[in-house]
Amino acid sequence: MRLHNKVILITGAARGIGKAAAELLHSEGAFVIISDINDTEGVKLTEKLGENARYLHLDVGLESDWQSAYEYISRNYGKLDVLVNNAGITGFLESTGPWDAENCDLDSWNEVFRVNTTGVMLGCKYAIKLMKDGGGSIVNISSRSGMVGISGAVAYAASKAAVRNHTKSVALYCAERNYKIRCNSIHPAAIMTPMWDAMLGHGEQREKIIKDIESGIPLGHFGEPLDVAYGILYLAGDESKYVTGIELTIDGGILAGSTNKQ
Repeated sequence: MRLHNKVILITGAARGIGKAAAELLHSEGAFVIISDINDTEGVKLTEKLGENARYLHLDVGLESDWQSAYEYISRNYGKLDVLVNNAGITGFLESTGPWDAENCDLDSWNEVFRVNTTGVMLGCKYAIKLMKDGGGSIVNISSRSGMVGISGAVAYAASKAAVRNHTKSVALYCAERNYKIRCNSIHPAAIMTPMWDAMLGHGEQREKIIKDIESGIPLGHFGEPLDVAYGILYLAGDESKYVTGIELTIDGGILAGSTNKQ
């Protein structure tokens, strides 16, 4: 029960990494507020977890939704111990594209930034207001793509790089004011979530693409959402009480470089 009685808000929690985090943190004794725009799947997960879980509709790119979330949490719990800013999009399914540097569509760029970067900024803004009296932990989910370039997804890479740096600014701001709020970023890569579906295709093509990608992963295989959830658990809990402003990479060794077998 490493998170006993902690109130935790997770964005984008209906599936993928957010869902795995909700299940793990709930099992460790937390009261989990599951938020998403996918109400059907979000409610289903909340009902599955049962006691100490609630669902809250939240479009992270809308400040009015964050204001409603702030009021809901203030009214019902009076505090927030942990925020997991997990909601994010590649833009491949959510916008028309194109997404490369030469032809990038402005509306697609803006939508990716609205969710990935503005969503994180707003989450931090309102979490600080809820945490500054009692302290807390903010965990921002960035990406390997926030540390290296991605030629075919410039908005996604740039938006995740902004999350990486905003995390450090928040960490320093809170430390300067002695708020006892820690802020850290996690950088996953090659984690098998629904976000990959648009890139992998189906059938034999899917299997071939997966095999090709895994040949470039030092550990030799895709990770699973639970691998990232365990990183979130560490940064959410008291074991990381002296950790702020870091980048935790969970990528099977990709950013370490290539192996001799390649």
